[in-house]
Amino acid sequence: MPIPFLNLQAQYQSIKPEVDAAMQSVLDSSAYVLGPAVEKFERDFAAYCDVDHCVGLNSGTAALALLLQAYEIGAEDEVITVANSFFASAGAISQIGATPVLVDCREDDALMNPNLIESAITNRTKAILPVHLYGQCADMDAINTIARKHSLLVIEDACQAHGATYNGKKAGSLANAAAFSFYPGKNLGAYGDAGAAVTNDAAIADKVRALREHGMRKKYLHDIMGWTERMDGLQGAVLGVKLKHMDAWNTKRKEYAALYRTALGGVVTCMTEQTYGESANHLFVIRSPKRDALQEHLTSKGVQTIIHYPIPIHLQPAYKNMSWGKGQFPVTEKLAEEILSLPLSPEMTEGQVMEVCEAVKAFS
Repeated sequence: MPIPFLNLQAQYQSIKPEVDAAMQSVLDSSAYVLGPAVEKFERDFAAYCDVDHCVGLNSGTAALALLLQAYEIGAEDEVITVANSFFASAGAISQIGATPVLVDCREDDALMNPNLIESAITNRTKAILPVHLYGQCADMDAINTIARKHSLLVIEDACQAHGATYNGKKAGSLANAAAFSFYPGKNLGAYGDAGAAVTNDAAIADKVRALREHGMRKKYLHDIMGWTERMDGLQGAVLGVKLKHMDAWNTKRKEYAALYRTALGGVVTCMTEQTYGESANHLFVIRSPKRDALQEHLTSKGVQTIIHYPIPIHLQPAYKNMSWGKGQFPVTEKLAEEILSLPLSPEMTEGQVMEVCEAVKAFS
């Protein structure tokens, strides 16, 4: 039987009565944009992340952009982020008129290399935006130390790290603020696009709430220039149901990731698990110098895989006018040629995990 990368239909069937009832309550109330379901989810997710405030938005990209804007970062400002990430990590910086400054990642875990940050700081730098990639937190002690030394903000891109921890603290509570994505394939996924900004700063949360509604704090009174970046009521309802199950799902992800590591150790290279925290295991990423051939082999065996990400940010056509070029971030470029994400979801079975492992071994 084919093994899909993830099976959202199976997940839905496992919680169908709860989801259907939650969505019906929104339909009955006709609170389709924001509303009680979103407000409840905001309270519950803030509590889950051990922070004071959560603002429901329509994407993780919006969460990044509005947080940057709330901190009054814009034209002439620079924000340091990592070259090895999804495009939105840098794109959100560009979206609000600031300039993304990239640093390379570490080879063993693909996360931002803190040793490269200080050399990238200029008198225009206002913030550092580390990415908790594949579900594992960036090296936040090192990053926060640098930020304090240079009086910089730190905003976590936690869009892949729902439930991850760093030295016992939850992703989302490790810096000034954090952005989460609830894209359907995430550990906590909506049934469409959705996201959230979380913070302990009441003034920043208030400003993000205004920014998501055309700059309104009071109906039809626009204090600032804003956007239309609100979370839909149906998404708040779905996320409220799923949040109750996420820890159990993450436990299953952890079990399957451990199976992969045991079975594939010495066969392919797996990303290092850092001892400073617990990964949310959003993705299980391996490396192979024959990645493309391996992917073709796995496809022939019915195993669906994805490359996260085949074209680094600095080589994207959208950034052709930047001073970046091939060879500038060599670790990121090397990983882009070798990484491959294997199926990993709580809806899998142990047998499917082992079937994937046998298919990988058959190639190697």
